[in-house]
Amino acid sequence: MHSKAVVYGKYVFATGQKTFLLLPRAVVVQPELTTQLKEKMADILFPEFEEHFIDHPKGRFYTRIGGAMTAPAVVLLHGFPETHASWHNIAPALAQTHRVVCLDLKGYGRSCVVAGDPAHVEYAKRTMAQEVVDVMSTLGHERFTVIGHDRGALIAYRIALNWPEKIQKIVVMDNLPVSKVWEIMEDNPLVIPHWRTFALPAYAPEERMTQVYLEEILRVHTADGTLDCFAPEVLADFRRSWQQPERIHAFCEDYRAGAWQDVEDDRKDLATGKTISVPTLVLWGEVFLGRLSESPLDCWRSTFIPQAQGVEVAGGHFNSEENPQETLAALQAFLAA
Repeated sequence: MHSKAVVYGKYVFATGQKTFLLLPRAVVVQPELTTQLKEKMADILFPEFEEHFIDHPKGRFYTRIGGAMTAPAVVLLHGFPETHASWHNIAPALAQTHRVVCLDLKGYGRSCVVAGDPAHVEYAKRTMAQEVVDVMSTLGHERFTVIGHDRGALIAYRIALNWPEKIQKIVVMDNLPVSKVWEIMEDNPLVIPHWRTFALPAYAPEERMTQVYLEEILRVHTADGTLDCFAPEVLADFRRSWQQPERIHAFCEDYRAGAWQDVEDDRKDLATGKTISVPTLVLWGEVFLGRLSESPLDCWRSTFIPQAQGVEVAGGHFNSEENPQETLAALQAFLAA
């Protein structure tokens, strides 16, 4: 696969030009979220949602849950380096018709953190997918729709591949199959270079992953190169995670698994012709994956989801924050079909 020459933020896509992203290594320490700020965030961002910690053999998983208890269930899975708070523009509207579970993934937000292992199995997407299935089962949802963005999208399609009986519908937002991403990077090492950087052995990536660095990662993946699309309360929730070394390690383990276990799982399933047959929506931002020569929809149709539907929305990588109107409209139409 060959991508177009695209300058995106400070990354150069598919050109021979070498670009270095030089970032200061200082950490700007943000204060811990106060009880008052937490209550404000709940009221403003997730009105009428309840907080729940779900017990699991790995530890406790944090959720915000809203919507009628008898409504069809949907779980929202965030990406890197975010938390469940990234869904605040979407979740309240979806809760009008669904039981919405906004989950902090293992290692992220307020959910449990587990140390990595030499084989990188602990943060493999099949492991994290099992945890999502477990949490939903504990909540009484044996079948549900899963909507995942970025790293959450990788977990979403792994659930659909490994536990198809659990899934009603699936939405993958602004990501590609792991194996396809690595094919693109092998063709051009300048594409999304942080996938390589964060997958390096411990602990050089952990040392580099400062708050300044993480904020830059957010900036270069927005269409306008700023953090303006992120509400202050949301950024405060993200930064809270970024201050904790054990979570920084978990982020890196997520990427290490993405370079090893996840690729192998993809290749095994592709070799056996395993596919996803439940209704699937692929959604992506025009200024990010929309600039590749092969569309995200074609990538998914040629690998795991031959019958997928596709929607491109204006904006960069962070669809629900940069363009909540188009993103929500696409999700609601798909869920209602």
